[in-house]
Amino acid sequence: MDGNGRWATAHGLSRSAGHEAGLRTARDIVEAAVREGVGTLTLYAFSSDNWKRPSAEVTALMRLFRRALIGEAKRCLQNGVRLTILGRRDRLPSSLRHTVEQVESLTASGSRMHLRVAVDYSARDAMLRAAAAMRGENVTRDGFTELLARVDHDAMPAREVDLVVRTGGEQRLSDFLLWECAYAELLFVQKMWPEFDAEDLAEALADFRSRNRRFGLAPEQVAS
Repeated sequence: MDGNGRWATAHGLSRSAGHEAGLRTARDIVEAAVREGVGTLTLYAFSSDNWKRPSAEVTALMRLFRRALIGEAKRCLQNGVRLTILGRRDRLPSSLRHTVEQVESLTASGSRMHLRVAVDYSARDAMLRAAAAMRGENVTRDGFTELLARVDHDAMPAREVDLVVRTGGEQRLSDFLLWECAYAELLFVQKMWPEFDAEDLAEALADFRSRNRRFGLAPEQVAS
């Protein structure tokens, strides 16, 4: 969800207003994803590196996250969406941690779509914590995936990422789900996140379905 701040600056607004606009877009995209039949949607809301931003902006974001969770919990429940938070929790404000636990419990029965919001998330840090937990064991790929799930509170670790859509014109992964994105298709969009809409999501999914995914196989093997 990249480009909230730049979108706000371009429109003569505060960065906080940009994040508010980004929240409205997130709500619309979640509902569109449910209609499109998406099984799992992960939104990258706050990376571990984002703690380096000005303290006033970070504080405002933490308040926005908590308000968003409270406001969207009922909507998720009505739409059959299970909501979980991916990432570290020990550095989040205690009130936000408590809200996370409440919302996850409330929406646990959602079966139409699993919505994951990455907050204080770093793929590299998660892999380091998982590696430390191995304690010299001979761990398989599946086993390492399960370890990653445990260190980052991931409720559904078995699912690899199919498609990454990054808004804002940047063309990099920025420490996002690096292990799970080993064979993900990548789509970089020039639009800022507040400008991204349901039609853009539909186009991204159509583009994904048109791609030839080989997973290391030869083209003729895939065709057969």
